[in-house]
Amino acid sequence: MAKRLTRQEVPEHLTWNLTDIFPNDQAWEKALEEVLEKLPSVTQYEGRLDESAETLFNFLEAMEDFQVHLSQVRSYASLKLSVDATNTESQMAMGRTAAIMAQVSASMSFFRSEVLDLPEGTLERYLEEEPRLKEFERMLTQMLRDKPYLLHPETEKALASLSEVLGSFSTIYDRGKLIDMSFEPILDSQGNTHAMSFSQYEESYEKSADPVLRRNAFASFTKGLKAYQNTFGATWGTEVKKQVTLAKLRGHKSATHMILHAQEVDLEVYHNLHDIILTELAPHMRRYAELRKKVLGLDKLLYCDIEAPLDPEFNPPADFESVKEIILNGISVLGEEYTAIIEEGLNNRWIDLADNIGKSTGAFCGGAPGVHPYILVTWHDHMRSALLLSHELGHAGHSVMTERNQRLSNRRGSMFFVEAPSTINELLVGNYIKSQSTDSRMDRWLAMQLLMTYHHNFVRHLIEGELQRRTYVLAEQGQPITAGTLSRVQGEILEEFWGDTVEIDEGARLTWMRQPHYYMGLYPYSYSAGLTVGTAVAQDILDEGQPAVDRWLEVLKAGGTKSPMELAKMANVDMSKPEAIRKAVDYVGSLVDLVVKSFEEE
Repeated sequence: MAKRLTRQEVPEHLTWNLTDIFPNDQAWEKALEEVLEKLPSVTQYEGRLDESAETLFNFLEAMEDFQVHLSQVRSYASLKLSVDATNTESQMAMGRTAAIMAQVSASMSFFRSEVLDLPEGTLERYLEEEPRLKEFERMLTQMLRDKPYLLHPETEKALASLSEVLGSFSTIYDRGKLIDMSFEPILDSQGNTHAMSFSQYEESYEKSADPVLRRNAFASFTKGLKAYQNTFGATWGTEVKKQVTLAKLRGHKSATHMILHAQEVDLEVYHNLHDIILTELAPHMRRYAELRKKVLGLDKLLYCDIEAPLDPEFNPPADFESVKEIILNGISVLGEEYTAIIEEGLNNRWIDLADNIGKSTGAFCGGAPGVHPYILVTWHDHMRSALLLSHELGHAGHSVMTERNQRLSNRRGSMFFVEAPSTINELLVGNYIKSQSTDSRMDRWLAMQLLMTYHHNFVRHLIEGELQRRTYVLAEQGQPITAGTLSRVQGEILEEFWGDTVEIDEGARLTWMRQPHYYMGLYPYSYSAGLTVGTAVAQDILDEGQPAVDRWLEVLKAGGTKSPMELAKMANVDMSKPEAIRKAVDYVGSLVDLVVKSFEEE
């Protein structure tokens, strides 16, 4: 049975370099202590924001400087915990950080209340009197949108002071998943025993070509999940109740209205993504599932079989060093500045590649302002990793381009748009790989890899979004959200999407236990929005060349200065209409056509 490494056993070159934020833990400790020491630089303005436009500007500058320091402290603690959730010192560090963040949040809650309490027309006059405030205009006008939903200043302060408690459901989920949850060892078709963990299932076993190993892993996975279903059900149910209660307190029509308001997304657009994709993509994915059942020679296709490889003997190898060149060549169309950013990330340990006990599953890109982004992946020496890494580097490139061109307050855009830059990178790199090959088998392999991406982000995540959409309706009606409710609704959605092509068993119904996205507002559905935009822009770059590239670079530089719908329009994509969504669905259908035709011709 192969032994997984502990974090201490991982070679340094496979880890990211957190010394770019702080040289050591002692320096971080000092910076953590300085948070409360620096806080008066901001709180000295409490009760004074109505003095003048200059006072408001001085406050906003002081707040940004403070937030940079605070973000670096939090990022360091969070990134350390993400690579080893079993480390008690990292748990303590993150806990201390969260406590201070709550204290800071309460101390700074006066900002929103005071700005929105300014007499009618004052903010507009300030913007005219102090030209330097123009850089904060987007943030200030966004705040004005929230004015109808603002509570009394003391209530806002109380809620801010409870931020650690109100955000604890995500922490409980992560700790349970990565630390407490255990799984029985599994056997492969040769009778060999393998260790089993949450991350090993999602990173490896789920995609295994060995049906015995794959199904045994799913059985072990299901048994392990089932032991925690009531705990996780109560945790998520409480998260949903929290959102419903906050929405009522603030006067929103529903929790869904409240969260979409923050994303600057209309209800119609939200429903369009769910309704069109889940309805019109389903026939393509069912056809792909039928092909999988036929090629794999299965009597029935279980939920754990839908990512089994169709051509397991063809898995192009690619180590990290060789992948660097592939990625850089693929995204070179975006220009020298952008390519140089990605090259720096590849060569200067922005990326954690290791596979160790306690490391977070999946992949993400985070970081600290004033430093650089950090990317978490679990590296495997095959070409699939090139696509996954290019995806996360898309987030990194977006982050750096925005930071170079915007103030901190204008860097972060809507969650609705965030997956577009990553999707574009992945498709550009995919197109480059295809251009370098004359092998039809490679073309088919690449189409199947892209289908894995669209399945994960366009299907799996949107099904998560549909579970949220239905669950919030039930919660608004007063129904308690329990493990039983979640499993029942999850099963109904899966059966509607897959029809009779995939058997939806107990393990499939527990899929709601596998993702942390439910604790991030309405995050799951936003993947479909990002992929819709990304698919359209990548095609424009292929068809138009430089004009489309120029449009896209301006979008990357714009950061959060515009709404997500405006950013999409800058990129020549109209998300207010169904056509862009259907274009993305058609693209996925064309990938299925290619793969099905290829296997039929063999």
